[in-house]
Amino acid sequence: MTKPTYYVPEGGLPPQTQLLTDRAVFTDAYAVIPKGTLSDITTSALPHWSDARFWVLARPLSGFAETFSHYIAEVAPGGGSTRPEDNPQAEAVLFVVEGEVSLTIDGAEHKLVTGGYAFLPAGCPWALTNASDAAASFHWIRKAYQSVDGVDAPEPFVTSDAVHDPIPMPGTDGAWATTRFVDPSDLRHDMHVNIVTFQPGGVIPFAETHVMEHGLYVLEGKAVYRLNQDWVEVEAGDYMWLRAFCPQACYAGGPGPFRYLLYKDVNRHMSLGKL
Repeated sequence: MTKPTYYVPEGGLPPQTQLLTDRAVFTDAYAVIPKGTLSDITTSALPHWSDARFWVLARPLSGFAETFSHYIAEVAPGGGSTRPEDNPQAEAVLFVVEGEVSLTIDGAEHKLVTGGYAFLPAGCPWALTNASDAAASFHWIRKAYQSVDGVDAPEPFVTSDAVHDPIPMPGTDGAWATTRFVDPSDLRHDMHVNIVTFQPGGVIPFAETHVMEHGLYVLEGKAVYRLNQDWVEVEAGDYMWLRAFCPQACYAGGPGPFRYLLYKDVNRHMSLGKL
């Protein structure tokens, strides 16, 4: 497998001469946040983090993401947090796209370099620091864990994109494949964060319409994506949110692979509200 590359936001600010026309779209079925919107002025700070800034790509909001939040973190040398999470119900996935960080889970230290992946269950004590001499960037996806009577809670783990071979989708001869970090049959998990890879010319050959909500961050390449009734062009650094049941399909544009980090909620009954 060729060593993958991952797009990393650069921040900055567009010049005064730049046209205002852009690809940003926000509808009641989907949203597209182009990479150019991830500027210095759209970052956020978080409590108990030092020398770090965050781009918030998704958050629970009426008419937007319902089940998760998604941040891109940029941590300067020496920065980090010993109290990164203030919600004991929040589980998380971290995925490093640049540099290296030291992640401590229940007192055990792990070094995560580019491509490193960590799952952190709800209530798990963890801390993160950048002990290197260069900035580090990672994705941080959070969800309120839905516990089930008689089903154990999942355990934390650390792995890497580099040690998992993408699994081809049936009948695609490898043109469409998914890197899975959790066994889909493991009902302890109520969210999956995978990496989907399309080779140039690969397609989703039908309009997927399903109950899972999606967040997609394009790590590499470009494609034309079908979102509800629209076709939109996306490239490395763009983000897409898809509401449950929003029709979706894509054509990978090449010349290299098209890869994205994919969130979806799984393995739980549908909420019926207050009965």
